[in-house]
Amino acid sequence: MRSTPEIEDLLRHNAPQVLGALVRRYGHFDAAEDAVQEALLAAAAQWPEAGVPGNPRGWLIKVASRRLTDALRSERARRQREERAAALTPRDAFTAPPPGERAPREDDTLSLLFLCCHPDLSPPAQIALTLRAVGGLTTAEIARACLVPETTMAQRVSRAKQKVRGVRFGRPDRWEQRLPSVLQTLYLIFNEGYTATSGATLQRRDLASEAVRLTRTVHRLLPGDCEVTGLLALMLLTDARREARSGPHGELIPLDEQDRDRWDRDAIAEGVALITGALSRGRPGPYQLRAAIAAVHDEAPSPEATDWAEILGLYDVLVGMVPGPIERLNRAVAVAMVHGPRAGLTEVDGLAAELKGHRLDAVRGHLLERAGEPEAARAAYESAAAQTLSLPEQHYLRSRAARLGD
Repeated sequence: MRSTPEIEDLLRHNAPQVLGALVRRYGHFDAAEDAVQEALLAAAAQWPEAGVPGNPRGWLIKVASRRLTDALRSERARRQREERAAALTPRDAFTAPPPGERAPREDDTLSLLFLCCHPDLSPPAQIALTLRAVGGLTTAEIARACLVPETTMAQRVSRAKQKVRGVRFGRPDRWEQRLPSVLQTLYLIFNEGYTATSGATLQRRDLASEAVRLTRTVHRLLPGDCEVTGLLALMLLTDARREARSGPHGELIPLDEQDRDRWDRDAIAEGVALITGALSRGRPGPYQLRAAIAAVHDEAPSPEATDWAEILGLYDVLVGMVPGPIERLNRAVAVAMVHGPRAGLTEVDGLAAELKGHRLDAVRGHLLERAGEPEAARAAYESAAAQTLSLPEQHYLRSRAARLGD
């Protein structure tokens, strides 16, 4: 018999394919999603004792189809279906799928991602719907991961499902233009998991791991897309440092102080191989460039051996493509490492009108400290600490300030 963690992995792997099968057959995304969640809960309750069926996906589709058709029958009995809904419902919508029905198409996961990342949805709604429909997480799990009340998350998911009601299931026209939204959503999920924006813990490992899993799925479906490959490589190369980023009490450990023996060398090797192959196939995109920067950091045996000149060159190309303030702030650090802290401070000062928040002051404090201005650095660290909602980051920044004060 499989252990509970193995069953959970199996359910999450099959969830998007089961939902895709129901939506493709019946439509009714919101009702189908509810039915799939009920089937997943039923499996989680029954399989540990009864054993995993020989065809887990088929079992889930059968149970979810029964739940969905029961719900549709109940709705039909309660009131006359509206003409639009009736027109969208197949004639055989109220019959169970025949035993010989083909397996769900392999691109159903990608189709679901496109649906969850519909341009009418806000980024928080895209993240919530993706974690629910594609990740198979419950509303309670998503609420805990996003640090919001479960009722708030339930409303967010419900509104998102209402907005995509009636949207045709499948890859949208000009789907290549929508792929960046999918990748951005996965990147946001990963970033929130790798460095939580608020709360008592530095990382939310379940979110970061889920983002990696979903990105692996997209990469498997689109192996020739270099930006998909770049995003997966970036996540692997970044997440490889996970164990070394926190101390025994959850305190933040910056990159140049981390024990590199604790880095995941298998993840680094996989990430380097992925980005090396992607870069060899043509002009790189932003995710590939970010992954290349992460690879330079990960391959350096020590902080002193880091090739900052190469990192600065990569940032120069990245900022030419994505001239956002965060990219330019990261480039300012590379400028400081190559040309000195004063040069970096000049770059940081140029961002003051565009970028607000603790990151700017944290970098300014670091560069002022390196430039030999302890009082100004201490003030910058204290300002940064007052602006972040992450308790580990607060403690780290205040410790830096306190050390300079001493």
